[in-house]
Amino acid sequence: MKSPARVLLVGVTAAVTIGALAGCSAGGSDDGSADGKVELRVATFPPGADAAAYEAFAAQEAQFEEEHPDIDVIGVEYEWEGPTFAVQLAGGSLPDVFTVPFTDSKTLLENGQLMDVTDEMEELGYTDSFNPIVLDGVTGDDGQIYGFPRQAYAMGLHYNRDLFEQAGLDPDSPPTTWDEVREYAKQIHDATGKAGYAQMAINNTGGWQLTAQTVARGGRTQMDAEDGSAQSTIDNDGTRSTLEFLHALRFEDDSFGSKIDLDWGTINQEFAAGNIGMYTSGSDVYTALVRDFGMSPDIYGLGTVPIEGDDPGTLGGGDIAVISPTVDDATKAAAVEWIDWYYMQKLMNEDAAVADAKTLSESDQAVGTPLLPVLSRELYEESLTWIEPYINVPRDQMAPFTDTIWEQTPVGEPKKSTQEVYALLDPVVQAVLTDENADIDALLSQAQSDAQAILDQ
Repeated sequence: MKSPARVLLVGVTAAVTIGALAGCSAGGSDDGSADGKVELRVATFPPGADAAAYEAFAAQEAQFEEEHPDIDVIGVEYEWEGPTFAVQLAGGSLPDVFTVPFTDSKTLLENGQLMDVTDEMEELGYTDSFNPIVLDGVTGDDGQIYGFPRQAYAMGLHYNRDLFEQAGLDPDSPPTTWDEVREYAKQIHDATGKAGYAQMAINNTGGWQLTAQTVARGGRTQMDAEDGSAQSTIDNDGTRSTLEFLHALRFEDDSFGSKIDLDWGTINQEFAAGNIGMYTSGSDVYTALVRDFGMSPDIYGLGTVPIEGDDPGTLGGGDIAVISPTVDDATKAAAVEWIDWYYMQKLMNEDAAVADAKTLSESDQAVGTPLLPVLSRELYEESLTWIEPYINVPRDQMAPFTDTIWEQTPVGEPKKSTQEVYALLDPVVQAVLTDENADIDALLSQAQSDAQAILDQ
């Protein structure tokens, strides 16, 4: 995904509200609806979210239902995980409205597992509002649109300010090179006994973060060939440097820590508990750290991921709000109403943005977490002025990121078989963290060959 800092929209079309629901869900009470209302099951938060998050959601649900009396919203706990998502989707256990990463959208489109929302998006006036690069991620080969991009992020370096201070480091000046990351990690471990640096390694997240750091070091794990096919390029200097860096932290410096079976949820849990000095993940993770994992805001710091090499960049990502392709027309209409109200309006409408920020703030939920816009940079920055009275995240502790992220070159995630290749790379990350004698060259050669076989299918 190119950054909205470089691909800006000329303007943003004002969103209009779709017409009232045509009626109750087909089949009346036979579909489980209550009092003739359309029952709409929507994704909420991962298991473990704090009570305040659900209080905020309940307040938003009540606001929506007051404006849409024909819809009964039912919140469902939800967390996307690569290895289990396909099973949940095939088994019909997902909500009517849920979110998926950009990286999954193309595979879901190819499999016919997303609802076509082209007409609804055009009626709402959104089609020309999105960053076209972002919109491409939910556009099928048939030119139809299959989801609503609702959030984007850049990769960031998350760090524990308290551990920095204990190690004699300046918490307002995170490392800006990978050599400094290594130095800081050892200093933190030596002073505190905690992991100076940690990295995800399972459930496709090992491959995700390996790819992110490859890009930051000027490499790419996948390239487009002239004939339109995808070429695996995992065996490159950027990936090799990343693996050598992890191996050195683990076996030379002893600053990595003992836990190597971490994924998105468990690394956040460890960081929130004060057991990790630094790690890389999306810039939007602060909200989950506080809401779902109980982190104290005082310990949090955010910087940019160090970049080096001839063609470095910062891996970006995000997610889209989608509708199950199995719902009936009335439920689809209700789902579009919800997506428009809950996700989209606050991105482009001042009144909606203020109402959302006010509700979240009153429930002690994060307002102002650093993101990248799915619309334009100008509109995103303007929206921050709309909600300024309600911003409650420590943005001064995030200044090393927000002050410099626009200077970095954004790079989108690999387009083809993304999650499959990420899964393939997990064992490579695990190998260099568990085997002191790991042959990195052999691991890279084999991974590139295995990934190419997946891309050729």
